[in-house]
Amino acid sequence: MHFHALDTYVPGQSPVHRLDPRVKLVLTVLFILTAALTPDRAWLIFGLLEGLILAAILTSRVGLALVQKRSALALPFLLAALTVVFARPGDAGDGWVLFLPGTPWAVSEAGIGRFLSIAARSYLSVQAAVLLAATTQFPDLLWGMQALKVPRLLVAVGGFLYRYLFVLADEARRMMQAREARSVVSGDERAGRSVAWRARVTGAMAGTLFLRAYERSERVWAAMVARGYDGEVRVLLSPVLRPSDWRAGVGLGLLLALILAAARGL
Repeated sequence: MHFHALDTYVPGQSPVHRLDPRVKLVLTVLFILTAALTPDRAWLIFGLLEGLILAAILTSRVGLALVQKRSALALPFLLAALTVVFARPGDAGDGWVLFLPGTPWAVSEAGIGRFLSIAARSYLSVQAAVLLAATTQFPDLLWGMQALKVPRLLVAVGGFLYRYLFVLADEARRMMQAREARSVVSGDERAGRSVAWRARVTGAMAGTLFLRAYERSERVWAAMVARGYDGEVRVLLSPVLRPSDWRAGVGLGLLLALILAAARGL
């Protein structure tokens, strides 16, 4: 396997790395729920949650810049929520009127506050997910999900998806190399190809990749069934909850509950 871009785990021996996978999963879900249930424009609560996740990142020693760089990949998707800043004139008593093509629209202060709140919730949640993936190996995540009684089919599909994305990416890379080796053309000639020609070649490669992936999936499934696979995720040594795991889980869980209670009371 040569394609490593999908592997986001950062090896380390920090307290966050050593925390039990079940505790990390539960705390991550609680953190995301706390961020999601925080009311709009509760900036103090958002600041507290950001401080909490930054403290966890610094404790993990995976690199603050690394986590922020990976989390920033989700920012373009916030453009889907940009429409909440607009309201028809008369629907909002504050803001500014923009004369867009067709009809005037008002940019309301309430809409801007809601958009910024959505952005804060999304970025906090993405940071928590990135930190979880950076400090927990994927087999441990699968085992933790299974131990927390996540549906077995969902765990199995997630495991296959993660593992064979690497294989699929390697297969695509080999196809690209083979095409380059068989395409002896100059840079100017390649640049002059039409869009329709490029689309036709890309479509043919995508179809070939799909057929190869389908055939390989059949062979892999047959090999796994022949070896006794029954959908269960098994590990040689199951992690044991230590007193430190209990303290971290209960303490941080109560802290998130208090933050949420304070947010709902604002």
